[in-house]
Amino acid sequence: MALFEGSTSDPPPFTIDGAHTTSGIPGILHTGHDRPYRFSFYSNAFPATVHARSLSELPAEGQSFSDLFTGIPPPKRGGDQPTRPSPVPLAGERPSNYKPISEQPRHSTSDTGAWWLDIQNPTDEEMKMLSKVFSIHPLTTEDIQMEETREKIELFRNYYLVCFRSFDQDPYSPTHLEPLNMYIIVFREGTLSFHFRPTPHPQNVRRRIKQLKDYISVTSDWISYALIDDITDAFGPLIQGIEYEVDSIDELVLILKEAETSDMLRRIGTCRKKVMGLLRLMGNKADVVKGLAKRCNEHWRVAPTSDIGLYLSDIQDHLITMTQNLNHYEKILSRSHSNYLAQISIEMTDANNQINDVLSKLTALGTVLIPMNLVTGLWGMNVHVPGQNIESYAWFLSIIAVLAAFAIIGGYSTYRFMVHRR
Repeated sequence: MALFEGSTSDPPPFTIDGAHTTSGIPGILHTGHDRPYRFSFYSNAFPATVHARSLSELPAEGQSFSDLFTGIPPPKRGGDQPTRPSPVPLAGERPSNYKPISEQPRHSTSDTGAWWLDIQNPTDEEMKMLSKVFSIHPLTTEDIQMEETREKIELFRNYYLVCFRSFDQDPYSPTHLEPLNMYIIVFREGTLSFHFRPTPHPQNVRRRIKQLKDYISVTSDWISYALIDDITDAFGPLIQGIEYEVDSIDELVLILKEAETSDMLRRIGTCRKKVMGLLRLMGNKADVVKGLAKRCNEHWRVAPTSDIGLYLSDIQDHLITMTQNLNHYEKILSRSHSNYLAQISIEMTDANNQINDVLSKLTALGTVLIPMNLVTGLWGMNVHVPGQNIESYAWFLSIIAVLAAFAIIGGYSTYRFMVHRR
């Protein structure tokens, strides 16, 4: 912890361990009230979560980083009030059973309970400092800095790393449903979690700890389990909404009228896009949780205990069920899409049949009228016409009668032919 505490002539807003100051670490520990809170520190020994803009703001006045992480409360100010409220008795001296983090046993949580430091959008300097302080392997640091997208579980000498993907849950955000990587480093004494965009998961887990603190033992393994469980539960409402939409599409795709199916293709496409996005996010989660649950035994030194393995097996069942449901919804949407296209094809076929029927009637009418037009056209030429010099309408009426008889015979023959063909 001494790496956290440099010494310069300009003290920061909070004094850390007397003469030790933290503003000497450039890019990490300088303060600024215009920046958002990026660090959240929780410990079973403290009554509330500490939120800070930089690492230097985490310890209270008169409290060192070692005291903070080992659960030593800050000393009283002037003998009257503590710098931060706490339900446990405050003392300026360390207890007799106190041991630094590096000297505490790896297989048991310290007497003050587990700590949890959540970091949003860590810088390269902060990652280097945290890697030195907590002895984080360079490969783990590289995965976090490069925002590794593959979900996995890796065991190291003094910790294990869980890469688990969540998503942007703000429905009004332009990045809604985009992947959000969570990196969880679990020690025996505490947990480090990293993410590069705001997410409600840490707050949800802290709220859950507050509700269940009297009934459970909050350990670093339990905190990692709670984070994984909260990420898994975040998919539940989305999958339920997709289920309602899929059922609606499946029922309406074949019964809607032609005027009401204009937006059906858009609904199918939007729903399939959500399903495929969730399937991509759910891809390797069940395998990661299964791999972590398998290591919950005495053969793995840093793996979670067996009771956490039961919780992880329950999460695995939920993940498998949700993945199967999404695959089922994708099949239903694929079938609905095919049914929609088939319905459109049937409607287009009906329209073509109607057009062909009208065209066949027009063709029959033209067949009857063309010979009549030929006769009248011949009589309209500048030639001698039979009966031209006769003062009588006998020729004219005879020609009209012949044309009418031809029209009747042709129309009747065409009607009989079309009826016989049908």
